[in-house]
Amino acid sequence: MPDKTEKARRKQIQRELQEKAQIEFEQSLPISRELFQNLFDFLDEELEGNACNDSLKMTKQFLGFQNIQNKEEVENWLKENGGFCDCEVLYNIEELFEE
Repeated sequence: MPDKTEKARRKQIQRELQEKAQIEFEQSLPISRELFQNLFDFLDEELEGNACNDSLKMTKQFLGFQNIQNKEEVENWLKENGGFCDCEVLYNIEELFEE
């Protein structure tokens, strides 16, 4: 059984790995965290009154409203992370930001 020093060392390593993963995640974002939060709020409101049509229609609308220049990069990032339609962006992608 590991002693207290070993346990502390393991916890420190785990903390460092989590911090590194968080930094890598932040650096991978094609738009700012704030814009993602605004996108989630927008989709939450829009999907309240409209059903998801299995596309990124509302997400694309939001990106257009915000004059995002790298829309294709954002869409590719969303799909790579489980956001293939508006409701998946809200449920799968938003979850990534809660960690």
